[in-house]
Amino acid sequence: MTVGNAETSVQAYVSEPPTGRLRDKPKGGLLLISEIWGMVDHIKDVADRFAAEGYLVLAPDLLTDIGMTPDVAAEVLEGLSDPDPEQRSKVQPRLREITSPLHSPEFAEKAVAALRACFDHLEGIPVLAGRVAVAGFCFGGTYSFTLATREPRLRAAVPFYGTCDFSEEELGRITCPVLAFYGEEDHALVDKLPLVKARMFGAGVDFDAVVYPGTGHAFFNDSTPIRYNADAATDSWQRTLAFLERSLNR
Repeated sequence: MTVGNAETSVQAYVSEPPTGRLRDKPKGGLLLISEIWGMVDHIKDVADRFAAEGYLVLAPDLLTDIGMTPDVAAEVLEGLSDPDPEQRSKVQPRLREITSPLHSPEFAEKAVAALRACFDHLEGIPVLAGRVAVAGFCFGGTYSFTLATREPRLRAAVPFYGTCDFSEEELGRITCPVLAFYGEEDHALVDKLPLVKARMFGAGVDFDAVVYPGTGHAFFNDSTPIRYNADAATDSWQRTLAFLERSLNR
């Protein structure tokens, strides 16, 4: 479906609870933000899993416009998983080329505008008003943190291995509880986690971080066997469901 208006519109995948009837009052609304691979089958599957648990899920496609289509993502992922280091190195320039726009302020503002349009869509559904959360993975985890600093009506945020490069003042804008997940071997994020925790504490944010031993980045993604960790994925899923249940029914 298309969400937003002429100025800010985004395509999004929608997954509804099994009844498909909003009058049956879903457990809440969930804005689900993908990894850097965009609107691949994996993120649709995760959206469907949340829907099966009773949530109305909206997963925006933020990355097709920069060229990260499902076909391109499959091509790049296949190259990165090649056992031959030389073949893996060949795909790196293509990945850098596609993802280079992500570092621009213009992309960030456009992405946040699209996310807020999606949030407004969910918040505007009467049975979901006041009960909308966000969750995301990697790129989506980073933007889950970002949305939490920009949207005071958000009721919960669940970033999986996302970057949180915000000042204590910026984090002070967060009004919802945050549950974040990390893999112990994901040093780029875990090494900075003590600083994130200190800033969250200083800002008065209800922040909980779970770090899984012996796991790395993208441990939840069961479509990439080399990174997937079943124990960490199962535990983080159960924790997420319990967290959303508490946060959206306070």
